[in-house]
Order: sequence, then C-alpha cells, then structure tokens
Amino acid sequence: MKARYLVVFFVVLVSCPMFATERQVTENKGNGKGKRIDMFIQAVTAEKKVTLFKLNNSTAAKELYAQLPLTIKVEDYASKEKIFYPPKKLGTGNTPLADAKAGTLAYFAPWGDVVMFYKPFGSYKGLYELGEAVSGEDFISQMSGNIQLEKIDSVD
Repeated sequence: MKARYLVVFFVVLVSCPMFATERQVTENKGNGKGKRIDMFIQAVTAEKKVTLFKLNNSTAAKELYAQLPLTIKVEDYASKEKIFYPPKKLGTGNTPLADAKAGTLAYFAPWGDVVMFYKPFGSYKGLYELGEAVSGEDFISQMSGNIQLEKIDSVD
C-alpha cells in the first residue's frame, strides 16, 4: 500500500510543471511547438548583390524583423560599417551585447541605428548583437544608397 502511494506521489511530482527542467522550459518556448524558429533577412543592393543575415532570437532582432520589408538608405560610417535607421527604435531587453567582427549585424541603441560591420570592431557600450552574415559578407562594404531589406522564409 505504501509503495503504491509512493509511486503515485513520484508520478505527480515529476509531471508537475514547477519541477520542469530548464531544458524542457527552453524547448517549449517560442512557437509553442518546442523548437525555435530561425529568422533570416537579406539586404539587396541596387546591383542585386545579396547579403544574407541569420538573426539571433533577441527582442531587438525580432522587432527589426517585424518592420520588414523596407527600402532604406545605407551610409558608410568610420570605414568599418554601414548603417541605417529603421522606422521604429528597437527594444534591447534580452539582447546580447555585441563583440563585432566582419559580418556582425548590430544595433547601436544610443543613436537608434542598425549596423552592418565589414571590418572588425569589438565592443562598445550600447552596441547590441542582432545576428551575423551567413553569405554575401563581402558585399557589405560595397553597399550604398538605398537597399532592400526583406524577410527570408527558408534558406536552402
């Protein structure tokens, strides 16, 4: 009899949500199906050169993604990066600080600009990582004028 109660107690204890492991909680966040959805965006120049970025799962990255598609002016800054200003500022909650290298996509919160690095930079107060280039990194330095920023549903 005691063994039966012990087994029932153990089953209830293990199935109780407050005792879920960190791994279980992490796997059940996001899209509700237990897996994270990868977000990709592409920057397309007037010359049809494409840089593909994989975004991280941060608040700022999700907010940028939600504003797409955009046709936006890109500018060179400090001979290391291309910058643009999204229509709405991005929230930085749960967004990691950046240690920027070539190919890093970041958000500089004090100015409200998104930064595409084509040379190594490092870290700076208020610089948050959004993602990284997975292809076309060499095209970042050549960007000028207006570019198209678009969501990509899947990457083959």
